[in-house]
Amino acid sequence: MGQFAIGIDGGGTSCRAAIINGTGQVLGTGKAGAANILSDLENSLIHIVASAKQALIDAKLDPELLRKLPAVIGTAGANVGNYGKRVEGALPFASTRVVTDATIALQGALGDADGIIGAFGTGSVYNARRDGKSWGIGGWGFVVGDQASGARLGRDLLERVLLAHDGVLKGSALTASIMAEYGNDPERVVEFAHVSKPKDFARYAPIVFEYVGLEDVVAVDIVRTAARSITESLDALLWPGCPSICLLGGLAQAYRPWLDERHKAILAEPKGDVLRGAVELAAKLLQGGEGTRA
Repeated sequence: MGQFAIGIDGGGTSCRAAIINGTGQVLGTGKAGAANILSDLENSLIHIVASAKQALIDAKLDPELLRKLPAVIGTAGANVGNYGKRVEGALPFASTRVVTDATIALQGALGDADGIIGAFGTGSVYNARRDGKSWGIGGWGFVVGDQASGARLGRDLLERVLLAHDGVLKGSALTASIMAEYGNDPERVVEFAHVSKPKDFARYAPIVFEYVGLEDVVAVDIVRTAARSITESLDALLWPGCPSICLLGGLAQAYRPWLDERHKAILAEPKGDVLRGAVELAAKLLQGGEGTRA
């Protein structure tokens, strides 16, 4: 079955798959639930397989064909411990290559060109390629990292809600609105935080930006802090003569106005999205190329 391969974007909110032929043409796509291998490995594996089967059905192919096909899966957490290897060993594809979400984001945005990407969805991660050599930073999960991600914005918002409740920091219409959602009971906020996954926190990200539009002081402060972390991370990767910076992910557009001027100056539109990157790497795998190193 050398004529097909599967590319999968294992995102923290949803998992997307595409089936391609030998020329790299997408024949079908599929979508399933979240694939956060660090916080929920078991369901991530289920969703990765479900999205692949959906893509095969969409391509009018037998879903069980996946057992005979190679697959490239890009997912957050592939760089942590042995998680990447565990996922590779647990999936039913003929051959499986697990790379970081940053690797497929870089490939999707830049193709084989040099430059820098920042990806902001449920999590956040950065990657750069210079003279064909790539390296990345971030992607450590929202408890200790993932600054400017959807999950981190939600976490930071709930922190501010509790600080406002305690009278430590000034509240706003946003913190009052969130507190009301929890019946003005701080213990319910804490309970939510203890049982929730990154995608549950990330659902607050659009609300933060909605209140930024209303000039809410807490919302603006949260996003300003996030934007500062983006500036610091891009500066850590930037080199003189870097041709371009691309932002990807669900929050990319919202952050564009907040970028530092020197970063805005080389901002470019991504050639494709994260799934496109997974597809391109799957095509390289199909052709026996070595473009799938994490």
